[in-house]
Amino acid sequence: EEVGCAILGNDLDLIAGEVDRISVAHGIFRIHQEREPERGSENSTVTVPADIPAASRTRVQEIAKTLYRALGCRGLARVDLFLAGDGAVVFNEVNTLPGMTSYSRYPRMMAAAGLPLTGVIDQIVSLAMSGERR
Repeated sequence: EEVGCAILGNDLDLIAGEVDRISVAHGIFRIHQEREPERGSENSTVTVPADIPAASRTRVQEIAKTLYRALGCRGLARVDLFLAGDGAVVFNEVNTLPGMTSYSRYPRMMAAAGLPLTGVIDQIVSLAMSGERR
């Protein structure tokens, strides 16, 4: 199963969104239809929060934070993982510029965790303003 977790923040002070789960009916995962993206995908469903055991959701969130820190991510990212049948969590990829539309996964995960898109944007701006100049 493919799962993901939205992460927001810098260094040790991180906010994890709710974990989502992607169910693909056929073919490969497509986040949306090209002509009507707001209608979602024709072959897959994204469930937020993921309908997996609470312990698995917590583990995915903690692993996502660990990967985010290890890769030196700052600001925001979506960490995509696989949840194996035996409960193992396997790293897939990190998306450092996730979609921010109403139908995108990142804002949906954060909203499910109690942080609406306006709050996410406020946090991103605050993080950028308080960050180190490089």
